[in-house]
Amino acid sequence: MTAFEGIILVLLSGFLITSILVLLARNLIVIITAIGLGSVVLSIIFFVLDAPFAGAFELSVGAGLISVLFIIANSVTESAVDEVIQE
Repeated sequence: MTAFEGIILVLLSGFLITSILVLLARNLIVIITAIGLGSVVLSIIFFVLDAPFAGAFELSVGAGLISVLFIIANSVTESAVDEVIQE
């Protein structure tokens, strides 16, 4: 096994771990964080495979924008649920 194959194997293992964490976690913040980390690992895989545009796009959209939108939606939903419970 070459060093390149070892790096790819480690990165794919990390991506698999974050994917399993997304499926098994119960806390929404943990799920959102795992999605963001999975996107970061996937973008690193793209950079290692000499696809810098795909890596940059995945990093900006997947890890950045989508995670922020999920966190905002989670906080809005929690505040709306808290208002309903208080009434």
